[in-house]
Amino acid sequence: MKDSQTQKLLGVEELRQMIDLYNPCTDDYLFVLDFQTDSYYISPHARERFQLPGCFFHDVQNNLLKVTFPEDRQALIDDLTDIMSTDRTAHNLIYRWMDTAGRPVWINCRGHLVRQDGKPVYMVGCINEIGKKQKADNVSGLLGETSLQQYLQNYTDVKPSGYFLRLGLDNFKSINAKLGIEYGDMLLRRMGDFIVHCVRPGQHFYRIMADEFMVVDFHGSTSKDAMDLYMEIRKILDQYVEENHYEAFVTVSGGILMCQDVQNFTWSQIMKLSEFALTEAKTLGKNRGYVFKQEDYDAFLKRKYLTQALQQAVSDNFKGFEVYYQPIFHTEDSSLSGAEALLRFHSDDVLVMPADFIEILEETGLIIPVGRWVLHEALRFAKKSQEVVPGFRVNVNVSYVQVMKSDVVADIMEALELYDLQPSDLIVELTESGLVESDTYFTRLWKQLKENGVQLALDDFGTGYSNFHYLNELRPDIIKIDRSFTVRAMSNEYEFNLLSLLSGMVKNLELKVCVEGVETEEERDRIALLPPDYSQGYFFGRPCPQPVFEEKFLHPLSAGGAVRIILDCLGRSDTYSYGHI
Repeated sequence: MKDSQTQKLLGVEELRQMIDLYNPCTDDYLFVLDFQTDSYYISPHARERFQLPGCFFHDVQNNLLKVTFPEDRQALIDDLTDIMSTDRTAHNLIYRWMDTAGRPVWINCRGHLVRQDGKPVYMVGCINEIGKKQKADNVSGLLGETSLQQYLQNYTDVKPSGYFLRLGLDNFKSINAKLGIEYGDMLLRRMGDFIVHCVRPGQHFYRIMADEFMVVDFHGSTSKDAMDLYMEIRKILDQYVEENHYEAFVTVSGGILMCQDVQNFTWSQIMKLSEFALTEAKTLGKNRGYVFKQEDYDAFLKRKYLTQALQQAVSDNFKGFEVYYQPIFHTEDSSLSGAEALLRFHSDDVLVMPADFIEILEETGLIIPVGRWVLHEALRFAKKSQEVVPGFRVNVNVSYVQVMKSDVVADIMEALELYDLQPSDLIVELTESGLVESDTYFTRLWKQLKENGVQLALDDFGTGYSNFHYLNELRPDIIKIDRSFTVRAMSNEYEFNLLSLLSGMVKNLELKVCVEGVETEEERDRIALLPPDYSQGYFFGRPCPQPVFEEKFLHPLSAGGAVRIILDCLGRSDTYSYGHI
């Protein structure tokens, strides 16, 4: 009987021929392991995916261990040992192989063992990637991301003309959370139906992930054609939402990527650029379409690089950050009152403008540690400056992010104690725009700082956010008039009278006024008619590093008498008394 069964067995060479025959017909990997010759044969396309020595090799266990993820090698050894020492006829092991890039890939290896006289002759089986994405999506009824990837392989040699339209439902997670996953799946199916209804002959469409879809048109269509298609899909979705009485208020955004804008026509590049286009559409307000622009993407990459540089600088003991100081003068006698601390950042030895990095610091939360560092630098400088100018005060800007997400008051009081300074030696500047955005947080901070004796300045006053009730309710110590208001007052009599009335009102409230942005002698003389308590601007001195500030504004005072400053920007010189020792 055993001899009869043996005669019916297929030969290993026949099995190898069958694997070659089926190789073009399946994405999985067929194999045969010959125990008698210690050899292994696998579908040829497996070599393109995994770190195999070839599709045919000997010394099976050692070579399989090389392609197996290190943490899973013992499991493979145990299974092969068990096969050789028992009468098992089935193999079923889930573990990881290393792909050609050295990344682990989960596989399920299943095989049938053929034995003679109890000893294994060969094992024939199949390996499939259990983490591999499906070619089609059963929820939406559309083909999936893997199918799109295979479709694009037809265009590796010649780049087509047309577009990719990447669609994404807005706030889809909130719908799942509110109405349930089943409702969300139903909505995805309806979205698939809407796309099918709108696409033209020859266009291809896929569900590529979660709540995102892709329409591909390689027939020379324009960006206007893509936008028209997006608007058509959006209109049908809007009608559906309205007909269902807004049970789920959902909108769709669309990112359009033209083939001509993809320099390197690869899967990863297409997905990366189309994702950027969709993200931009959502950033612009959602429920709208956006056509990819290279200059926008370059700006995005620049911002991404700068974000990484800022993170690295913070972790590297704030290397690259520097505090500049701009002098502030008493208007009445032109004596030096103090300085405003202004943050600067150098990336690759290039000075980055504050407008380019402050917003990033706030968005990432890095403004909290950086703001704390600026506070310490400024107070250390103030303590040193008081040796030359008694009563020297330093102004430090505080971001709304610091106010809402950190204990700013504790940071300030600890720093003042550390440098043996009085609370009145520090002026905390808060922007009026930030105050409007987060009234409750700022009011609490304002009260705590005033109770601790810290001076407060309301910055950017007159930039369009002005609410005069802040002056009476919060009673800041100083109102700083923004440069834009100063410029208007210099060129328009009405605006000057308005500034004069504002200055008088503030003084009636027993508050101080500082006019910012004084840049010319004419502006200084006209502003002096108000007169404000303090003046600040390029006419008196530009923001500069601490050593430069000390050289220009402190060292002359330590020698006594008046100091003479050459105002390069005006091409003239004036003599001012910067205080008395």
